[in-house]
Amino acid sequence: MNASPMNQPKRILIVGRSPSVLVETVGILRGKGYATDATNQFDRVLDDYDVTGVDILVFGGMVPLDTKQYLREEISRRNPHAIVVQGLAGIAGLIVAQVEGVTSVDRKNDSEVSYDAARRSIHLTLNEPAQVAVQAWWATSLTPPEPRSTSMRVLDSGFAEGSHTIPLPSRIPMRASYVTVAVDATVHAFTVGAMPTSVTRMVPTSGRSADGLSGGGGLPPVAEVNTGVHGR
Repeated sequence: MNASPMNQPKRILIVGRSPSVLVETVGILRGKGYATDATNQFDRVLDDYDVTGVDILVFGGMVPLDTKQYLREEISRRNPHAIVVQGLAGIAGLIVAQVEGVTSVDRKNDSEVSYDAARRSIHLTLNEPAQVAVQAWWATSLTPPEPRSTSMRVLDSGFAEGSHTIPLPSRIPMRASYVTVAVDATVHAFTVGAMPTSVTRMVPTSGRSADGLSGGGGLPPVAEVNTGVHGR
């Protein structure tokens, strides 16, 4: 699932909380040729980064609600062309796929891709033959600040023009699970099983804290990640 080089953005900024997820996501995206930085210093984003040059702003799920709203509004005011992506989960590969979903353009294949939750299946309508890759991702541990996850390749195969249904394996759980579908160069991401309320209710409403790291909400402090400042 690689974005078309001519459509790669100048810069991606990820604002999240988990150090390991941030570092891994930056490493994958940089390896794919994207200019990417990440930070969990919520109160310093506008000081440490020139947001006028950001093409894509990615938010992690544990960014405090008031912080997310403020940064979204302020960055949009300074840079109306920035695309905002809400990360579906703290899974590096999934975040990368979401970025590729807004940067990749497949000019030759105007396909339709949807997820049928009732039947747990992907539905494709292809106007011409295409290479289709389906990847599943799910959380194996939701304990902050370092969630853990796994993934599986559902398929990677050529498909003929027409309608196709791809059932998802029963191994994919019904909570904190996701699927990405790449049709040639175009990537789509879907939620299979929602994040449990025990996790979503941990999201802080306010980011005001003494150190800018704990983020409120009773979450434990985390190590600093700020890749645009002295490589941290």
